Amino acid sequence: MQTRKHAVPATAPGESKTAGREYLLGVAAILFACILWATTGVSATFAPEVGAAAIGAAAMGIGGLLQAAIAVRPIARSMAALREQWQWWVLGALAVAVYPLAFYASMRLAGVTIGTVVSLGSAPLLSAVIERVLDGTRVSARWAGGAALGLAGMGLLSLAEGGPPGAPVASDVPMGVGLGLLAGLSYALYSWAARRLMQHGIPSRASMGAIFGGGGLLLMPVLFATGAPFLASWNNAAVGIYMALVPMFLGYVCFGYGLARVSASTATTVTLLEPVFAAGLAAAVIGERLPPSGWIGVILILACLVCITWPRRASRAVSGAAPSAAV
Repeated sequence: MQTRKHAVPATAPGESKTAGREYLLGVAAILFACILWATTGVSATFAPEVGAAAIGAAAMGIGGLLQAAIAVRPIARSMAALREQWQWWVLGALAVAVYPLAFYASMRLAGVTIGTVVSLGSAPLLSAVIERVLDGTRVSARWAGGAALGLAGMGLLSLAEGGPPGAPVASDVPMGVGLGLLAGLSYALYSWAARRLMQHGIPSRASMGAIFGGGGLLLMPVLFATGAPFLASWNNAAVGIYMALVPMFLGYVCFGYGLARVSASTATTVTLLEPVFAAGLAAAVIGERLPPSGWIGVILILACLVCITWPRRASRAVSGAAPSAAV
């Protein structure tokens, strides 16, 4: 008779190493996506006459359709499963459509730094709440501590933003913060929805392609209504093409690869590094500078990433890919 000790088979050493490697590859892919996404704020400054809705619709709309295009075969093979999980597919597509409109409007109203940090800073907490309510996932003390460090760092980054010519009017900042929170919620929702589809056996490419393709279709009317400035100059057109192909298309391909290997709340927490990259690019390309408090925020965000991603035991790496894993 089998003893209780051996009722659950132990994970083989090779499987543990493979799971750990897959987890680290997932984190690396998401970090690379962050670098690409961090270029969007600086890129948008080269087309100031293009509205926030047009920028968002072009970037995420065209990028989303391209993701669907490269995933036509996986989507077709998974169509039956997608129909069974249609509610998560629709939820993810709606969230994808809302995210860029709220995100770029937040940056225009509250400033690039505040819009970015509120949108991304709220996403991990909202993602953890979603997983707690809908999946019953418990948040570990380590993740909570790391997220607290990251949010504190983002708060310092927000306060560190100066007031150069063209800075947002103070009365616009609360609306910008509110839109940033909406962007954070939509970001958390489409990450969770994509993860849910993957947990039901739908491959990463099919899940991301279906959700982003649906969101891209929803954004097309917005692009047609607001995108005329892209045709006004080659410069504007180049900005739109770059944002669609590089940050949105390639960036989200990398994000989907990573999301298949880590939980949604971990993925959204790792993306806290994006404002750090964005601040560095702003300093290098358009001459923005951070005061000492801003650099303290950068250090706290880096500490957050170390806390939530390293070191990580093999058993936890395996559970990180499970539907009910704690993060």
